[in-house]
Amino acid sequence: MIDIQLLTTPLDTLGCISFVQSDDSGGIDVFIGTVRNATKGKPVLRLEFEAYEPMAIAEMRKIAEQAVEKFGAKRIALHHRTGILEIGEAAVVIAVSAPHRAAAFDACRYCIDTLKETVPIWKKEVFEDGEVWVAAHP
Repeated sequence: MIDIQLLTTPLDTLGCISFVQSDDSGGIDVFIGTVRNATKGKPVLRLEFEAYEPMAIAEMRKIAEQAVEKFGAKRIALHHRTGILEIGEAAVVIAVSAPHRAAAFDACRYCIDTLKETVPIWKKEVFEDGEVWVAAHP
């Protein structure tokens, strides 16, 4: 089972974990990407995320399906925020369950690494003296 969401509201980490829990899985791995207060020593005020939603959701689903196929994951929740995020807020939550811990770890890492490379979500870092778009892809 796969749960893909692109949201403008705060992400529900516990809901993602609950979604992936299953009796046939002995391992759950969770990645939570949060907004940090600095980049390369420069204070960050906030982040702003934009996405090409239809393609982003389709690509996120494709990534999750590949993780199921490659690593034997049983359930995956892959949620990402868009809009304005403040320091400390979660920008992305990925939860994966698999029969064994190694597969859960591998699938979760695959999901976040591939998401950052291929999903059309763009991040703007806002500083006191300006702003910059970073991690623009694909």
